[in-house]
Amino acid sequence: MENPVLAEVTRGNTVESRHRGAAIVLDADGGVVFSVGDVERPVFPRSAVKAIQGLPLFESGAADRYGLSEPEIALAVSSHSGEPEHAETSLAMLRKAGRDAGCLECGTQWPMGEAAARAMAKAGQEPSALNNNCSGKHAGFVCLACGLDEDPAGYVKAGHAVQQAVRGALEEVTGAAHSSERMGIDGCSIPSYAVPLSALALGFARFGTGHGFGPERAKAAARIRKAVAAHPFMVAGTGRFDTRAMEQLGARLFTKTGAEGVYCGALPELGYGIALKCDDGAGRAAEIAMAALIARFLPMSEAEAQAFAPLRENILKNWNGVEVGRVRAAAF
Repeated sequence: MENPVLAEVTRGNTVESRHRGAAIVLDADGGVVFSVGDVERPVFPRSAVKAIQGLPLFESGAADRYGLSEPEIALAVSSHSGEPEHAETSLAMLRKAGRDAGCLECGTQWPMGEAAARAMAKAGQEPSALNNNCSGKHAGFVCLACGLDEDPAGYVKAGHAVQQAVRGALEEVTGAAHSSERMGIDGCSIPSYAVPLSALALGFARFGTGHGFGPERAKAAARIRKAVAAHPFMVAGTGRFDTRAMEQLGARLFTKTGAEGVYCGALPELGYGIALKCDDGAGRAAEIAMAALIARFLPMSEAEAQAFAPLRENILKNWNGVEVGRVRAAAF
């Protein structure tokens, strides 16, 4: 089955490119609200599942043991741009556990945010693992290891207690087996497991409502959602879709990007979970498709709709600042 077009790119009045993919919206009981394309083909969710990966940090008591603040909680489930506040917050988390940046096993990366990267280069500075877009999640993993009284060394390995706890949470929340046969290594070196979009949507419906969770897991999910709604900058960064969307809609929305055109989200007041993937891995298309689904299902006031409208189309300009086209949702 060929997946439908989710987003298209125009130049002038002509469609220049098309991005195919699949998307599904489920309620917390697994009822299908919307589905298009092959939603049962396993995909690697990559960073889209960081909120679920973060649940053991709270369920274990480690977050309270180290007194993690709301901005730090938001950063623990982020794919941040590596801006100064992100790097500083990652380091603060590590210091609360008595550790430093040398414990991070995510690798060194220049900031994803262009302004931050240029500022570092201009100052003659070199990036560190703190600037890695996953440093917040990894700082959370180090805190989890220390909270479990485990040596954090090697926490990225599938057999480490941290990744065992993360894998267990992913399986329980999504209801899908995370098997070694469908395991790959993510960009930040932790295991990533291919599962169907339908399982991801169910997981985020549950994450957004606590439906089917025990008391501690429901409390942990609510705590993450509250922190992210209060500090959306920490989840992504300046100008990024997740930050902008959650700045507009607050606790009414949880969204999280993943690499290679994956997006997941939750609409807590409706009890819906969303998961999608663009076949060609295009993040620009995944953002537009996610915005289209949010706008389709989440009731908005006129003011909210107007504020959200810029996220539904990406205006393309050439090097002279002339508008040449748009990335827009297709009729899927």
